Amino acid sequence: MSHSERTFIAVKPDGVQRGLTSKILARFEDRGYKLVGIKLIQADEQLLSQHYAEHVGKPFFPKMVSFMMSGPILATVWEGKDVVKQGRVILGATNPLSNAPGTIRGDFGIDLGRNVCHGSDSVESANREISLWFKKEELVQWESNQAKWIYE
Repeated sequence: MSHSERTFIAVKPDGVQRGLTSKILARFEDRGYKLVGIKLIQADEQLLSQHYAEHVGKPFFPKMVSFMMSGPILATVWEGKDVVKQGRVILGATNPLSNAPGTIRGDFGIDLGRNVCHGSDSVESANREISLWFKKEELVQWESNQAKWIYE
């Protein structure tokens, strides 16, 4: 059985600055997803304009890009069954105040503009975002010894 669906999860500058990276990584590992790519990056305007292409020209775009350039971002790629949809569940709604405790944003966020993480919203978006943030050779193919305990 293939568990090769992948998603892109980024810990935004507020999450990195607040020291939440290990707690966020743990949520995905605890769930049983496999980490196949990780790097700390200082994103530039070009990368962020490509990443947020659907928002270019919107009134909030300059402020959002400025915030995302304000500090390092922990870029990650996770692999597993239904990881895109489940990743969004783990993160919670975009507005942290719409979440009950238990999601990353519900536990660590208060303000929409400081919602700690980004997660791909579809398999297509995940593939596009992964290719923007990672070179193919930066993604590791490996077999998890835990897979037999997670998947039937």
